[in-house]
Amino acid sequence: MPVAHYYSSLSRLKALHDRVASKLPVNTCNASACRIWQAEARERLHRLLGLERMEPCDPAPRKISEEAVPEGGREKWLIQTEPDVWMPFYVLVPAGLAPGARAPVVIAPHGHGSAGKLAVAGCGEIPAVRDAIRRNNYDYGRQFCAQGYVVLCPDARGFGERREFYFGEKRDEDETDETWFMDSSCALLNQKAIALGTTLAAMWTWDLMRLIDYAATRRDCDTTRLACAGFSGGGLQTLWLSALDKRIRCAVVSCNFFGFRDSIIHQTRCSCSYVPGLCEWFDVGDIGALIAPQPLFIEAATEDFLSGPRGIVNTIEPHAITREAYEALGAGDRIQLQVVEGPHRWDGTQVWPFVRRWLDHETRTAHND
Repeated sequence: MPVAHYYSSLSRLKALHDRVASKLPVNTCNASACRIWQAEARERLHRLLGLERMEPCDPAPRKISEEAVPEGGREKWLIQTEPDVWMPFYVLVPAGLAPGARAPVVIAPHGHGSAGKLAVAGCGEIPAVRDAIRRNNYDYGRQFCAQGYVVLCPDARGFGERREFYFGEKRDEDETDETWFMDSSCALLNQKAIALGTTLAAMWTWDLMRLIDYAATRRDCDTTRLACAGFSGGGLQTLWLSALDKRIRCAVVSCNFFGFRDSIIHQTRCSCSYVPGLCEWFDVGDIGALIAPQPLFIEAATEDFLSGPRGIVNTIEPHAITREAYEALGAGDRIQLQVVEGPHRWDGTQVWPFVRRWLDHETRTAHND
């Protein structure tokens, strides 16, 4: 006979969240209090993610290929981020960059449904990738390059050429097979990482830190003018990296700045969005406050399915918390929220002038941070 009633535990988890959440909220009493909080909170976040489990190694960079594209040049590279852990990535070099000249740099992490770096870099040879670019305006890395930035587009662990294969899963030998190439194994990796005292968020953040190290070795990269910009899961990677690495001078988080209660407790997200104990200490507005006073652009969509039951309010509220930190540090002009009508999608309309304002040499201003 059919089940007449189900006994859910979800309401209990929401109540637990309300009872224990945010033990270390941002302190915006004044600039000094905010900086003291940032130091403590950054250390706490470092431990929550499990970054201490990451192991340094020789990056051993290798250039795999190089080709001309309409925006300039596209190089494929490989670096080692941990012993025997390799990260492939594209470097997009803008056309017209004079020999010996150094351009501002953008790290452009991807989210789900991108085939890793391919969509962001504008590689649309595979039909499913081409469709993702069209649907989500996903080639923002290519768009940054067209505007004169050197852009690094990496494969995150679990995506693209770094995806894992589940037990018993057969890989199709045809690498244009869209079924396996568009899929990801982030959930698998995060489950195993959590059992070992770390997280996929730590792995992603560590790898992006090593990518910054690599960029600093290139003669065409001015890493004193370094931005990180990502959509969806790429926005989440941007959030972690920019909160923990002060080398990021400008951050763009698109469609992934949501209060945790609605977005990861009320609804279920991919496992890669979860960090053990995170909600007990912080909400997303606090993570954003760790980026201050570096420029932060938040892009949000009114119909974003990831935002939770209250929709855009679940971005507006944490943005207000983050803004308080910027105001406390005298940097209220360095944070901007753009709300776009429509679904989960990179827009970029106001991103370009914001990044240009804060990274371009002529208008960049010194800031004590």
